[in-house]
Parts: sequence; C-alpha cells; structure tokens
Amino acid sequence: MKLLSPDALERAAGCLRVLGHPARIRMIEILALGPRPVHQLAELCDLPPHQACEHLRLMKSHGLLAARRHGRSVHYEIADPRLPRLLECIRAHCEE
Repeated sequence: MKLLSPDALERAAGCLRVLGHPARIRMIEILALGPRPVHQLAELCDLPPHQACEHLRLMKSHGLLAARRHGRSVHYEIADPRLPRLLECIRAHCEE
C-alpha cells in the first residue's frame, strides 16, 4: 500500500475540516442532486441566508464548490467530482 505524501495528508485534513460540519454535509447532499441557489440551500438546511453563504464560501474557497451568478441570485454546484463519492463513504459508514 502506498502512503499519502505529506502534502496530500495536509490537503486531506483541510478537506475533512471543511466538511466537518453537519450543515456543510447536508449542503453537499443537496448539491449532489444538482445546482441550487443560496436561498434554497438555506431553506433546505434550516439556516439563515447569511450563515448558508458563509458555509458555501468556505467550501468554495477550498475548491469543493463552484458558484455562478444568475441575475440577482448565486447558484452553487459541486466542483470536485470526487465529492459525491466521499459522501457515499460517509453515508455507508455513519448511517444506522
């Protein structure tokens, strides 16, 4: 088995820290179904819009999400195609 390089370990730890919040995991679950506007993500996650924006910006800054403006709203989508597989792993190991 090949061990991860120190750089890869740092990136993995950073990614897991970013995903280490229930609201962010829920957002990834929702976005795995397709792009969504911020207001819809906030509503589906039962968060105020400003909190949803902060979570989304953090995930975007780590390259996990992408954002596109549509008129006055911003739509987020999964940028890293490996992210849904990570979600599947979480679901397989954490669901009862």
